[in-house]
Amino acid sequence: MSERPEHELVTDQASREASGAHPYGRYLDDFEVGAVYKHWPAKTITEAEDHLFCLLTMNHHPLHINDVYARESQQGRNVVVGPLVYSIMLGMSVSDVSGKAIANLATEELQHPAPVFHGDTLFVESEVLEVTPSRSKPDRGVVKVKTDAYKQDGTLVATFKRAVLVPRRPGEAEDLDPTAAATPADVSPAHNPDG
Repeated sequence: MSERPEHELVTDQASREASGAHPYGRYLDDFEVGAVYKHWPAKTITEAEDHLFCLLTMNHHPLHINDVYARESQQGRNVVVGPLVYSIMLGMSVSDVSGKAIANLATEELQHPAPVFHGDTLFVESEVLEVTPSRSKPDRGVVKVKTDAYKQDGTLVATFKRAVLVPRRPGEAEDLDPTAAATPADVSPAHNPDG
């Protein structure tokens, strides 16, 4: 019996993307102001996920975990807890926005204009608002995006903006004049880029 040749496992992301796999994240040079990324796949939120998230994060508000209480509320049923909606939106945007990030710098203007209920499906889109190369560190820059979540009937249910520190494409920074770009506050990458 002949031995099967060992499979050479390639583990670095650049090589895996070069194989034709979906690129994970973007370099600063890949972002264009006005571009809109329609993240895929969409996500249906189940009752079990909502209850587990509430219990794990110790948010025991009865509107989210108590059917009897929720039936008497303005909405008439359980409402999915807002931080779960935000977390799913952020997670869905990682492969298109922050997959190559050095750090997430800020999240702002988080709003929940309409409720999300168990069984609703989130469709999430991000629009590039700003792309600012760093003047002090030409190998990186800041991208600002606005991310919106719609449920299956087209209702906007959540929106936020975030700023992400991302690297330039390797080799691109050497050709730049570091005094030509605007100056964002450069931040030490001391925290998780996906959180």
